[in-house]
Amino acid sequence: MVENKNLLLGICGSPRKQGTEFAVQYALDYAREKFNFETDFWTVRGKKINFCIHCDYCVNEKKGCIHKDDMLELYPKLENAKFLLFGTPVFQGNLSGQLKTIMDRCRALVAKNPQVFKGKFAAALAVGGDRNGGQEIAIRTILDFYQQNHIFSISGGAFGANLGASLWSKDIGKDGVENDEEGLRAIRKIIKRLAELKK
Repeated sequence: MVENKNLLLGICGSPRKQGTEFAVQYALDYAREKFNFETDFWTVRGKKINFCIHCDYCVNEKKGCIHKDDMLELYPKLENAKFLLFGTPVFQGNLSGQLKTIMDRCRALVAKNPQVFKGKFAAALAVGGDRNGGQEIAIRTILDFYQQNHIFSISGGAFGANLGASLWSKDIGKDGVENDEEGLRAIRKIIKRLAELKK
């Protein structure tokens, strides 16, 4: 599959259509309208995603994953995009179980093609019900996944988006995120940085 060097794929790791989905869509809209990215969106909401069972089918057979579920529609999107944005709600002080499962299941892609993620650029965002509810820990977990898989991790830089975009929903979902101007500014900062790399 040929990589699309103008494509930003946003992945929403929330099972609800609330704050995290709004934040990822906001980022994609901003990237498309301000910086002429092509964008694609994928959400875990309503999807069947089986846990990795560490059966080593992917390592031994190099034919992808033994599970045949909704990850089959995500794998080619991950291969095709040059830029990635993973977004997660904060669950128990870290990222959602659904997003963690996606990351675990990417082992099958890497086993099939160890270069699949090499040279991609990616950023992260997290939405928490509290201002300091685990957003940075969730973002760091995503950045660890990027580093392990040869993906260049991008932040928005100092003064507001040091690791990625951290948003505060005030436990009122989409309405809270829409009104978190500081968090939305952090999203704009990480997208601006991705756009600089697109050039």
